[in-house]
Amino acid sequence: MDAANKHSHNQTVLDELFGARRPTAWVTRARPKIDRIACPWLILRFIDPNARILYVPTEEVFAVATREQAAAFDIPGAPFSHDGDLCSFDAFLKRFGIADPGLAALAPIVRGADTDRHDLAPEAAGLHAISLGLCANYDDDAALLAQGLVLYDALYAWATRARGERHAWTPTP
Repeated sequence: MDAANKHSHNQTVLDELFGARRPTAWVTRARPKIDRIACPWLILRFIDPNARILYVPTEEVFAVATREQAAAFDIPGAPFSHDGDLCSFDAFLKRFGIADPGLAALAPIVRGADTDRHDLAPEAAGLHAISLGLCANYDDDAALLAQGLVLYDALYAWATRARGERHAWTPTP
């Protein structure tokens, strides 16, 4: 799908979810770790750079979604959530038809970290550890998301520009 068709497809999906309301609003459970940071990164970088991301207590997700005219994600019953072995990040890629080679490289890493299937990608265990560490360091979900965006920007840069690079320098004795 060329760039014009991708944009048109994204707009169609956004129109189905939000009508003419822009920027979009997305709501999920508080205290994000993996999928609930990866999905907002994907939204902000590939779907709607002005989107609002809301983190709320689990029991309030659907009420806030209704009140704020937001799309819920990463919770059972939401338009974007886990489906079998796939995680919410996969659901966004599929629903929006995003076929980006860098995102294709990230998807098994996110899925492996989020579903505790570290065998899916060698990097999954590292993403899991870093995500839990970020969550432990930040009590404020907005601050946590800001740091998570930097993390996923770096992962995407690795996936698109540095994946083949190795670090094997050893000092001479």
